[in-house]
Amino acid sequence: MTTSPGWSGVFPAATTQFTEDLSLDIDATQKVQEALVRDGVHGLVILGTVGEGNTLDFKEKLAVMAATRDVSAGRVPVIAGISEFTTAQAVVVAREAEKLGVDGLMVLPAMVYVPTDNELEYHFRTIAAATNLPIMLYNNPPAYRVDISTDVLARLADVKNIVAIKESAPNTRRFVDLPNLFGDRFTLFAGLDDVALEGMLLGARGWVSGLTNAFPKESLALVEAVRKGDLKTALAIYSWFMPLLHLDAQHDLVQSIKLAECVMGRGSERVRPPRLSLSGDRRKEVIAMVEKAAATRPMSA
Repeated sequence: MTTSPGWSGVFPAATTQFTEDLSLDIDATQKVQEALVRDGVHGLVILGTVGEGNTLDFKEKLAVMAATRDVSAGRVPVIAGISEFTTAQAVVVAREAEKLGVDGLMVLPAMVYVPTDNELEYHFRTIAAATNLPIMLYNNPPAYRVDISTDVLARLADVKNIVAIKESAPNTRRFVDLPNLFGDRFTLFAGLDDVALEGMLLGARGWVSGLTNAFPKESLALVEAVRKGDLKTALAIYSWFMPLLHLDAQHDLVQSIKLAECVMGRGSERVRPPRLSLSGDRRKEVIAMVEKAAATRPMSA
């Protein structure tokens, strides 16, 4: 059975890039991924919320997985998001991801449907049984209307390849409650950017981050300061970063993060419908925030 892969550090929720006609742009996607790896991130999470996985068809998902595997070339682990409408389709994607050579899966509840605890357990347990890859469960009640409760986690504790949890609930008490209940059974990752420092100070071993796409060096410096116990530096970076980190908690987080990435010269702001690129006052607001952050970057980074 799978044992813990030792994931820790900064894992950007990498964006998927599109051409002007909104077809998949593999070259541009690899370019932003390569830049992140060269900047020193500790892993790549693809095809999640920020990666717009639900706007890609089956073949496109596999193409992004294969391209990311090639970019990584073993330098950092690649974790592929699994978010499907049915458990059966999630199993198909998980098996294909393993064949393609990704290093792990980030599994979401089934899209649209809000399950009972029994149904949620069945979904996760069935996917885990279909693969030997280590699995990170993605808990994001505000976005997906499903809370992976402690009761569900207790039922899943015997599933050896469920090894980690990306915790995106704004309730930071989870970072204390889960270790109190389960010890070190699950590796915790902070998943909501504007409570990332709180999560890491409370024991999260890593951060799956959206705004790292625009400011990777500062994200890495923040995590390094936490590791060193340098709270003064961590707070200075976090305070500087916070206006942008709040974007990760908004309904237009994908558009905002991709726009920030674009302003910083790291990618395109293009998104697939039903999302539309930011416009009007909101676009001006986000650009102004990014430009201000770029002009006041902390020396510690």
